[in-house]
Formats: sequence, C-alpha cells, structure tokens
Amino acid sequence: MRAAFERRRHLLDFAVRSLARRPTKNLGLVAIYALVVFLVGSVMLYGAAIRREAAVMLASGPELTAQAMVMGRHEMSRTTDVAALKGLRGVRRIEPRLWGYLWDSAGAANYTLMVPPASDGAHALAKGEAIVGEGVARARRLAPGKMLFLVSPAGKFLKTKVKSVLPADSALVSSDLVLVEESDFRAFFELPPDVWTDVAITVANPREVATVAEKAALKLPGHRFVTRADMTRTAEALFSWREGLALALLAGALLAFAILAFDKASGLSAEEKREIGILKAIGWETRDVISAKLFEGGLISGLAFLLGVIGAWTHVFFFSAGLFEPVLKGWATLYPHFPLAPTIDALEIATLAMLTIVPYMAAILVPVWRTAAADPDAVMR
Repeated sequence: MRAAFERRRHLLDFAVRSLARRPTKNLGLVAIYALVVFLVGSVMLYGAAIRREAAVMLASGPELTAQAMVMGRHEMSRTTDVAALKGLRGVRRIEPRLWGYLWDSAGAANYTLMVPPASDGAHALAKGEAIVGEGVARARRLAPGKMLFLVSPAGKFLKTKVKSVLPADSALVSSDLVLVEESDFRAFFELPPDVWTDVAITVANPREVATVAEKAALKLPGHRFVTRADMTRTAEALFSWREGLALALLAGALLAFAILAFDKASGLSAEEKREIGILKAIGWETRDVISAKLFEGGLISGLAFLLGVIGAWTHVFFFSAGLFEPVLKGWATLYPHFPLAPTIDALEIATLAMLTIVPYMAAILVPVWRTAAADPDAVMR
C-alpha cells in the first residue's frame, strides 16, 4: 500500500516538474480553459439561482387561480362567479383580485397595476396612496412621500402618493408592480364594481389541490384553473429556455474549447512524443507514462476548473451576473435588481465538470496511450 502511494507521489511530482518546464504554454492553456468554465458556469449557476428564487416567490402565492375564458382569451370574472365558489369543500379562502397592465410613456416601461388583497394587511392602502416595486421607483426616481402620476389609454389621470417601495428581495416578481387602492383602480380603468381580473383560491390541504380544481371546474365550466405547481413549472421552463439561449450565445467559446480538445486528441507534439519515448527507454511502464500525463492534464483541468468556478460563483452572487443579466432575466426595461442567496448547487457543479473536465481528460488519454504503447525507438526517431 505504501509502495503504491509512493509511486503515485513520484508520478505527481514528475507531472508538476514537467508542467513547470513549459510555463507560458500551460498558463495560457489554463487561462483559456478557465475562461470557458467561467462563461458556461456563470450561465448555469445564474439560471439555477433564478429558478430557485422564482420557486421561493411562487411558494407564497395561492394554490389555485381561477380565470374566466371567452373564446380562449382571458376575460373578467364576475361577483356571481366568486359567490359560486364559496362553500366549496377543501377551500380555506377565496379572494377576487384586480390587476392589469399599463404602458407608461414617461418611464418607457410596462407596469403591473394591482389592488392588494384584503388579507394582506401589510400593504393596506388608503385612497390616493400607492406602493411601488423597486424597478418602478428606479425608473421614475420615486421615494416614499413622492407623487406618482399615471395616465390610462383612455386618458384617465391617476394621482397617487408613494407610501413605500417594495423590498429588493421580491424584485423578481415585483419590480414592475404598482399597488393602488381599489376605488382608484376601478376609476382609472373604468371598471364596474362587480368585475374582477381573476380569483385566488387558498386550499386547506395542498394535497387536495387537483380535487378542489375539479370540483371548482364543475361550478364554473367557463373558467380555467391554474395551480401553483403549473405556474412553478412554467417559470422553470421559461428560465431554462433563457439559460439555453445564453448558452447558445456562448457557442463561440464552446467551439473554441472543442477545437482545443480536438487538437489535444489529434496527437502530441514532437517534443512530447520524444519525452514519452525516453521514459519508455529508461524503463517506465506504459501505465506509468499514462498516469503521469493524466496527472498533468488533471492538474491543468483542475486548476482551470477551480478558477473558473470561483470566478463564475463570484460573478453570479456578488455582481448579479452582469454579463448575462438582460438575457436571463428577460425583462424589457425594468430589469429587477435583487440579491441572490449565495449557494452551492452540487448538481450544476457536477454537470459543469462533466461538460469541461471529462472531454479534456479523454482527449489527453487517447494520444498518450497510442504513443506510450508504441516502440520507444520508433517514437524517438
């Protein structure tokens, strides 16, 4: 056991000395390798972090949302629809909601106007008050106590006083949000008192969401019932698609890495072949030569991978992935600014290693084995 350990230690020492003989070449290789890991790792880590944040945000939403549908299009629900759902077994709370979209020419962005639910005492508003998301506050340079003026497509004018700004922690879903009082909302959009955008349904037992949805569909056949799980899957699919788009934009870097790996696989340099021939001539076994070269490749790929992952992790969790933020967040104007909780995603790290380290090590093994298995005299000539 000790002899085997000493053998590996000497082979590792030889690999380190061999790398030190060509510092410029190997440092350049590490830099290119680390850059590829950094770019791909940044996209993967940020995509995973965004999906995780979205799942956390959606977890606090209603288990079920009812939306009226007419000819496949979203329609306003009526007060009678809300009354039809009351008394449904398994339902803990039913809350009709008011929300809509508004293009603001002053801020050159789309806002989501919403009336806070009656159960949300933390965001209770009086007539003429508003609570805004951090993206709206940034675009319009708002702060608590300042006035917010909005104009509807029909020319209705809304004057509100900013009560507070929503925290940046929730910016992923609230960056473009403007909360207003119900009478202000109805007057602004000219809505009658008996209509609602949709109905939020809180289910007492989360395991019975599907059953409650089936019962509710019988009560309101003209409505669509969307579960929280559906919304979570949609958000995950959306951010996964954006992650794939960003990786597609990095195709050039991935192609450069593929060319590098192909160059390694296509054969060794004359100097490297001569070195292997000499080692075989002085008594090295084929497995020792392969082990030494794999140690060299492992040191290069390990160092590059470590530098790339550390750089990607710092880029994502301390600099909000500034290089890829617009692509992955996907917002038109009000890019949400929010801190991501620093985490280590073992699955993403393992996937990144499979995409970068394994192909490189495989590219080293083939030509080294071919050269080491050949006759030493023929190799040196």
